[in-house]
Amino acid sequence: MFRVAAKLSARASTASAALRPSPLAASFFRSFNNGLELDKDMAVPDAVRMINYAMEKARTDKSVGSYGLGMLVLKHCVTTELTEGKDPQHENSKGIALLAWSTLLSERGEYGDAIEKLQSVQELTNSFLGVRVAAFEAQAGLHLELGQDDMASVVGDKCVELMEKQKTEDSEALNVRAKALKGLIELAKGNIESAEAFFDKSLRSKLCDGSAALSYGEFLQTKQDYSMATEVYRNVIERATEIKNSGNPYLGAGNMNLEGLMMGAMCALGQLESHLGNFGDAEQHLTKALNQAEETYGDRHPKVGVVLTSIALMYRRKAMQERSSSILVQEGLYRKVTDLLKVPAVETETEGVASSVDRSDIAALARGAYAEILSIQENRKDEGEKLKNLAEAIWRNRRMSLDEALGDTESNKVSVIDARISRLL
Repeated sequence: MFRVAAKLSARASTASAALRPSPLAASFFRSFNNGLELDKDMAVPDAVRMINYAMEKARTDKSVGSYGLGMLVLKHCVTTELTEGKDPQHENSKGIALLAWSTLLSERGEYGDAIEKLQSVQELTNSFLGVRVAAFEAQAGLHLELGQDDMASVVGDKCVELMEKQKTEDSEALNVRAKALKGLIELAKGNIESAEAFFDKSLRSKLCDGSAALSYGEFLQTKQDYSMATEVYRNVIERATEIKNSGNPYLGAGNMNLEGLMMGAMCALGQLESHLGNFGDAEQHLTKALNQAEETYGDRHPKVGVVLTSIALMYRRKAMQERSSSILVQEGLYRKVTDLLKVPAVETETEGVASSVDRSDIAALARGAYAEILSIQENRKDEGEKLKNLAEAIWRNRRMSLDEALGDTESNKVSVIDARISRLL
């Protein structure tokens, strides 16, 4: 590994004199004004190769050792001539290296260190603005996953403030993205109506891709505009696939990275099809989301549990609508979700337990639905009642009750699981 890193560093040293004096052509920024990707020529080529090498090694077997190796390569990358210098090309290189580093840290559950790396990106004032917007977006995403909504709001405000100072034509897409981040934060808080003001109409047409569009699609789904939400989700998946195939660095990190985007869009589309009763299509999309989650994070990661919850709820809805039974399938899925999300045991004292449960919305949904399965079995009713009490105790969603989220009331509210931030919107 060190031979590879040293080789790339040496190659960069011989080329650094040629790289530093020449500013990037403005055309590079205009050609990528969707703000989602960085042309490889906008960064030091060897830095891009080193970052790709680090990510590949980290995900080889998704072990502590492989992640450690990947992060060691990235640490080397941000401390060599590959990323030294105040010109845009070197600052872009350092920025995308820090984004990648924060992604690996967050996937290992080291959120504090991941956020620290993202904060460092804001010091790169000569980098492409999309790099800094991506860092703000990722930081807010991690705060949302941790249930730190007020801190996410602060970060969202900073992102909008950064873009309000930019008046160039090239900043349009990034401005839309910054505001959509605020929209997602409002959705997570349960403020559906106030979220609408942050979603630009261009998200329906020319800018309907990336995390901003996915958040907008989720907003549309909560508002029951299913046809437009479907169109947005499909476009997000298509464009994400194109970016992945292009080889250009994607400007996203943490739980807002490219793989998380694809997983989230597939999962949301599957939930939408399930709500419409199109269970064949729903299963297809959710299976793709599951495959993406397992391929990216490994089959023991909590994100896999989030997608499995969506699949289990799809089977639940299918059984109710078709008056069929899939008790064994659902029970198996809920047991695995409980294991992956580390939900407290039934015997746990319910008072005060909510504050200690990560991804509490998803955990409560899985527990609440599982409790219903147990309650219809004569010899397991008591166990089901205890499970339901625990689910209620860890439920923290502000917009709806657990019964409303499960569809057990006359409420017309529609929810969607955001697999990126592991929250129910």
